[in-house]
Amino acid sequence: MSGMACPCGSGHALAACCGRFHRGEPAPDAEALMRSRYSAFVLGLEDYLMATWHPDTRPATLELDATPRQQWLGLAIKSYTPLDEHHATVEFVARYKINGRAFKLHEVSRFEKVGGRWLYLDGDMLG
Repeated sequence: MSGMACPCGSGHALAACCGRFHRGEPAPDAEALMRSRYSAFVLGLEDYLMATWHPDTRPATLELDATPRQQWLGLAIKSYTPLDEHHATVEFVARYKINGRAFKLHEVSRFEKVGGRWLYLDGDMLG
């Protein structure tokens, strides 16, 4: 798995890209956390997703193995906006398929840095 390309689309190997965050290294900024969370969805890393979700908005479960399962196709970061030392937004489009039908998730996500670590807070869906 160390030579596998990172699902976030960076062009780097998973181990040198999002994999290091999955192994416990803190993401340096909200965009890196966003990319690592996308990769975690692709790889089914529910523990990582829960650990990087703000406790005020984190769901009880994610059920990543629900049927039918999403097939993630790609991530495009549209913008990364640091708001202050502890808050940032990331606009992204994630493409996926369910049962052969294509969908896109276009969101502006809000992130907050708590205890030295960036966490996903919530997001607004866009058209």
